[in-house]
Amino acid sequence: MSETPVTVPFVSFRPMERELDADLRGAFARVLDNSWYIGGREDAAFEKAFADYCGVRHCVGCGNGLDALVLILKAMGIGPGDEVIAPSNTFIATVLAISYVGAAPVLVEPTLESYNIDPARIEAAVTPRTKAIMAVHLYGQCAPMDEINAIAHAHGLKVIEDAAQAHGATYKGRRAGSLGDAAGFSFYPGKNLGALGDAGCVTTNDDALAERIRALGNYGSDYKYHHVYKGQNSRLDELQAAFLAAKLPHLDAMNAERRRIAARYLAEMHNPAVTLPAELPDCTHVWHIFAVRCADRDALEKHLNTRGIGTNKHYPTPIHLQGAYAELGLGRGALPLAEEISATELSLPMFYGMTDAQVQAVIDAVNEFEG
Repeated sequence: MSETPVTVPFVSFRPMERELDADLRGAFARVLDNSWYIGGREDAAFEKAFADYCGVRHCVGCGNGLDALVLILKAMGIGPGDEVIAPSNTFIATVLAISYVGAAPVLVEPTLESYNIDPARIEAAVTPRTKAIMAVHLYGQCAPMDEINAIAHAHGLKVIEDAAQAHGATYKGRRAGSLGDAAGFSFYPGKNLGALGDAGCVTTNDDALAERIRALGNYGSDYKYHHVYKGQNSRLDELQAAFLAAKLPHLDAMNAERRRIAARYLAEMHNPAVTLPAELPDCTHVWHIFAVRCADRDALEKHLNTRGIGTNKHYPTPIHLQGAYAELGLGRGALPLAEEISATELSLPMFYGMTDAQVQAVIDAVNEFEG
């Protein structure tokens, strides 16, 4: 009798949820028993724990990762007439945040080695209207922050980290979230540290900035019915804070497991038609996404899917070619590196709890592809 083929979903939360079942149910019961759902002890406890984890003074919870970036920009006073430099290849939320405050995004190309923004190209994008650089730690690897901070310092610019994919990642020994003026995190369920719904936060060492962000996310209120800003409603609720606090002590171990899986992929995949990602010397990659590139990406995807291997594409259409950003006037060919990545990138299964058999199935299927 032939063996049943091993199937591998692109992502599964079940191994982690089974392992943390008692902790998660205990968190739910604690919140229900307290009968306090916004701005209570669970929020405060998680914010302190995550600030300590990132190595910063402040963590301010909010509704999601997009809101985190919007709140940072608002608190920095960035708005109409201003420009913010951002990478040309990222999830659209990075650029939406800039648009939501009325500023103009200026897209800068990445390096193909890291997929992160190329600091050598940033300087040419700075104008008198530039107010900030938004550095995305794409796929779980930190952007080259020393170079980015040096450029920002030379031009009097703010540095904002989009750390939505980089929970626990480090750059020269410092964690994502502590490398700029402020950082926005998403706790979307699929993140390395994910809630059981939407959630986000801002981390910073700037006391005044943290105070403004907290007020802006609470209807612009510094205390009840006293409104100093035209704010919004974006708060981390008690239940999601409790779930995140239950998961946070396990984050490093879960990231280590991702790194173990990635190490196997990097060591055992040897298909010349498939370009593997790189971990840069100054970085500890946490492999939120294991992104390969292939000239015939669609054929590779079909090959893997027919063998029961789940895949995804991050991201199949670059921002400047999305209808939402037709206003930028950047047609095809304007940002060729972003376009090349979008046309060739394929994300392989990467999640905590993958079995050795599943890892081997992915490796074998990639190696069997005839490009």
